[in-house]
Amino acid sequence: MSLLAFRDVDAYYGRAQVLHGVTFDIRPEERVAILGRNGVGKTTVVNAFLGIATIRRGEVDLAGRTASRFQHFTAARSGIAVVPQGRRIIPGLSIRENLLLGAAVGRRGGWNLERVFDLFPILRERADTPGTALSGGQQQMLAIGRALMANPSLLVLDEPSEGLAPVIVDELAEIFRRLAAEGTGILLIEQNFGLVRRVADRYYVLSKGTVIEAGELAGLSMETLKRHVAV
Repeated sequence: MSLLAFRDVDAYYGRAQVLHGVTFDIRPEERVAILGRNGVGKTTVVNAFLGIATIRRGEVDLAGRTASRFQHFTAARSGIAVVPQGRRIIPGLSIRENLLLGAAVGRRGGWNLERVFDLFPILRERADTPGTALSGGQQQMLAIGRALMANPSLLVLDEPSEGLAPVIVDELAEIFRRLAAEGTGILLIEQNFGLVRRVADRYYVLSKGTVIEAGELAGLSMETLKRHVAV
């Protein structure tokens, strides 16, 4: 069974079509990347299964539940947690409160506040600080921790390296690999070819809302990878 699968999906915002016949799948414990330049539809892949973009043809399978229309909470209840582009830390809430929001879906599992604090000690140190007072890298840690509090089978990361210093990206790469080694599936939507190379095993390339290439990252040359993800 796939954790997430698209089957010939056309997705729209209003009358504007963004995805054209997109098909891909992610199986348990896999590490998969979706590559592509800005504006090719990568975030729309996420918005399609979150119910933000409208699916007018094709189907999406969320852990065995197949449909063409979803509520915003359907993915989380199906074991798919999203770390959104831009992090979306809730203003006015502390780090602790932002993390507890992730647990609201009520899925059981091994992730709780203490385990997230063990993974990101800076969040424990500043637990009662407003989440928006953190640096960009720390806010990304908070967004990841919040997603893990939902005890996902699949962690979806939308441009997690955006705006971060290389040393922070290196740290995140190790964390993503560690999570994968512990059995969490990873979908990495990214343009940073170094991060993709270190985290993913398989890839799909989007161009103008269409999957134009797919394969294994092993053996793929860095120059070929750069061609697909460089802005």
